[in-house]
Amino acid sequence: MSVYHDEIEIEDFEYDEEDDTYYYPCPCGDRFQISKEELISGEEVATCPSCSLIVKVIYNPEDFKVVSEEEKRTTSTVTEKPQLETA
Repeated sequence: MSVYHDEIEIEDFEYDEEDDTYYYPCPCGDRFQISKEELISGEEVATCPSCSLIVKVIYNPEDFKVVSEEEKRTTSTVTEKPQLETA
């Protein structure tokens, strides 16, 4: 069992598109970090490269779910609702 320094919501992290990584300030002066790839794989611990502190990242895994090509095709297909006849 890990002892977390804190629990931080993903919305409070700063996202760096170039690195595909989320950052949050660490008390030591560096930053906690967790990559988008780690979030996709279900990781919930952000680490600081300069000290031993870790934080638990609070996020919805569904927000980072990788959508397969098959799912994209089925969800992008627009289907019309049948019209109900009224008497």
